[in-house]
Amino acid sequence: MGRDVIELRELPDVNKLLLKALTGAVTKKGRRAQLPERSFLVMDHQQDVARLAEYCRVTGFSLRDEVPATWLHVQTFPLQAALMAQDDFPFSLAGLVHVTNTMRLRRAVRVGERLRMSVRTENLAPHAKGAAFDMVGEIHAGDELVWSGTSNYLAAGAKVDGEPGESVRLAAPTREPSQLWRLPADLGRQYAKVSGDANPIHLYPLTARLFGFPRPIIHGMWTHARAVAALGGRLPEAYEVQVQLAKPILLPGKVGFTAAGEDGTATFAVVNKEGKPHLVGVLSAARS
Repeated sequence: MGRDVIELRELPDVNKLLLKALTGAVTKKGRRAQLPERSFLVMDHQQDVARLAEYCRVTGFSLRDEVPATWLHVQTFPLQAALMAQDDFPFSLAGLVHVTNTMRLRRAVRVGERLRMSVRTENLAPHAKGAAFDMVGEIHAGDELVWSGTSNYLAAGAKVDGEPGESVRLAAPTREPSQLWRLPADLGRQYAKVSGDANPIHLYPLTARLFGFPRPIIHGMWTHARAVAALGGRLPEAYEVQVQLAKPILLPGKVGFTAAGEDGTATFAVVNKEGKPHLVGVLSAARS
């Protein structure tokens, strides 16, 4: 049976989709979770230059004609939300935890390029704490694949057949942090405006408490973007980057950034004052 492809004329309204996804059903008891065989597609997306400028301001990138790889993830996020908001999507967004993110920028992408973007779900698998699955995004400029990304999510408490596999943890650099970041209380709201991800856990103390957090937490993808931006001049024109998300960062807060490089590969981490990681990542030049 083939995958259904739903073509949209433009990116959907993320806020409406998130509201539906947050109030959607948790895995039905007695039923095996199953991902819908469906993908969402937008054929001719024009990037918003003003929004890109704000994104760079919030995440620490320099505004250039060539866009960050993490910005391209943001472009595909509304299609992720569209999938999660489908009636037959088996999990509620409120129960999902973003565990890892991997992306590959195959060449420099310029802000003026028109993009064809698609997102699909894959690889539903048992996890020690529930079930895991991937959201896979692809971006083409014309017929050329220029970016691909995979977001792995954990549906806590969900059950699927099989035994969980072993997870491999990335090793954080052992050197002391070279940067200290002070994260303001409204950073989640700032990032929500530029990313479209207005999940209540990121916005206000009251809305965060409704989902079990004492204070708002910053988006994992903000931390990801800020860490890549902090690598600065070490970024090749085409690169692959993988991050693992660990303990969430409460707002307001202070975190440290550390990085080390060897043989064209940078390892990096965002850590708390005890040196425990919030995020660990590795970035290297993309292989041709």
